[in-house]
Amino acid sequence: MAKARILLVEDSEAQAGITNEALKRSGYEVVLAGDGISAIKAVVATPPDVVLLDLILPGMSGTEVCRWIKHNNDTKGIPVIMLTSLSSVNDKASGIKAGADDYLPKPYNEIELNAKIYAALRTKALQDELRQKNKQLSELLAKMGTLAITDPLTGLYNRRQFDDVLEAEWKKSQRYHYHVSCLLADIDFFKAVNDTYGHKAGDLVLIEIGNILKKSIRDVDTIARWGGEEFIVMLPHTDKGQSLLAAQRMLEKVSVHEFEQFPDKRLTVSIGLSCSSPSVNTKEQLVEEADKALYEAKKNGRNRIEAHCAIE
Repeated sequence: MAKARILLVEDSEAQAGITNEALKRSGYEVVLAGDGISAIKAVVATPPDVVLLDLILPGMSGTEVCRWIKHNNDTKGIPVIMLTSLSSVNDKASGIKAGADDYLPKPYNEIELNAKIYAALRTKALQDELRQKNKQLSELLAKMGTLAITDPLTGLYNRRQFDDVLEAEWKKSQRYHYHVSCLLADIDFFKAVNDTYGHKAGDLVLIEIGNILKKSIRDVDTIARWGGEEFIVMLPHTDKGQSLLAAQRMLEKVSVHEFEQFPDKRLTVSIGLSCSSPSVNTKEQLVEEADKALYEAKKNGRNRIEAHCAIE
């Protein structure tokens, strides 16, 4: 186990020598500083495990040094023990107010010194462990939050999250009177891909096509995996003509894409398109009409777009 590093900030050479020897006998690695500026440089260069800090120093006071350490994000977790020969309560309190974790009145003996350092190291270890666990918990919560809203295979939004986004966008569109369009895309003959090349290849196809479709839309648009080999896209502030252009872009990009799993084979998608209108006045109807249009696209030969839009 590595030795704990102690930064001893003491302007008295005699006192520094005595304390230094006591610390070394207890197995600590000791770094010496005789003034506040040197102390800060030492903390920045190689952060110690504990700082023993004399309250009275030439130039920058121990209180100022302590305040600097505790206000710096990289060093605020280092325990600071103030060393003082001043007996007034106010003098002792000034160090604590500056952020010191403890204080040790002079003169002190080796037993007291080691007890204070041991307590500081133990507290720091517990705080470090708590910070690490809090970090792990935050990462876990973030991961759980991501899993709750995304499809685990493609990384796109899942159906539930898409519904939430669509509902919020639909309410805004009704309030501010703008069009919302919906595209529902289905990979043509996807079952044959699974049957011929295996489900692993099929999963890779889903991922790649999901990426192609995502790159084909704007940042303000929302794409999700709707289920199976279907993807759904919501396009705000978009009328029939603009939606058709977006759908055509998707159709073309998928049809020319080369898949590593089968470089000699091309895949296509069928797309159903719907738009908000007086006759399509709920978000559920918007999705239903896109689904009906998709059915027609597949029925009419696939690799095509069919639109259910009353607006131009």
